[in-house]
Amino acid sequence: MPYTKELVDEVNVLNLFHLSNNQEGIKVHATAEQSTIDAAKRLHDKGLTTQKDGGYLTDLGIEAVEHAKALLLILTTEH
Repeated sequence: MPYTKELVDEVNVLNLFHLSNNQEGIKVHATAEQSTIDAAKRLHDKGLTTQKDGGYLTDLGIEAVEHAKALLLILTTEH
């Protein structure tokens, strides 16, 4: 299955979270791009975040961010 624009938007939102501090959430403001607002809501609907406008990561969200950041590192590191 290829990455859709919606999935890429969700991964981009996940990459806004900092894993070094689980007490630090994010807030997607109403002035953000609509695609970002929609992605944040989908992540909440999927159980990855605590609020539809960001909030904090759930346990599943933490796992997803770990994988997203690992993939980004793999794809951007020259071998």
